[in-house]
Amino acid sequence: MIKDIPILKVENLAVAVVPRMDFEEDHEEFWDTWLINLKDEPIRSVLVNSRGYGIIDGEERQTTTLRYFWDEIGPQEAVKIEPVQKDVLGIANEYWVSFSLNDYLYDKKYVFVAGSLDQMNFTEIPLLHRKGVMIK
Repeated sequence: MIKDIPILKVENLAVAVVPRMDFEEDHEEFWDTWLINLKDEPIRSVLVNSRGYGIIDGEERQTTTLRYFWDEIGPQEAVKIEPVQKDVLGIANEYWVSFSLNDYLYDKKYVFVAGSLDQMNFTEIPLLHRKGVMIK
């Protein structure tokens, strides 16, 4: 029965969008998105769907949906998901993350709403030791 299926909450997993450092290639054109496993154990079969949507120059826009997969992301490990062009920082950027842990399939949607990728929302990003915008 449906009532017998446990609904477990995703904890200690974050998605962060971080500007590139001055010495990195294309630092003025791109930011990078990271998936951060803050757990003390690995997560497996990690699938991330990413897409952007919103209004740019008065027109409704939507980016292509992209999918990324990792067999395993270790404990206390961060992996780069994708670069994000500065042109799409002003629209909503959505990352839907699914993974397996202890024989249970988890999923969570992380949405950076339009306008949230701004320096006023910066925080210190764990494991990266850089500033950016993070959703846990």
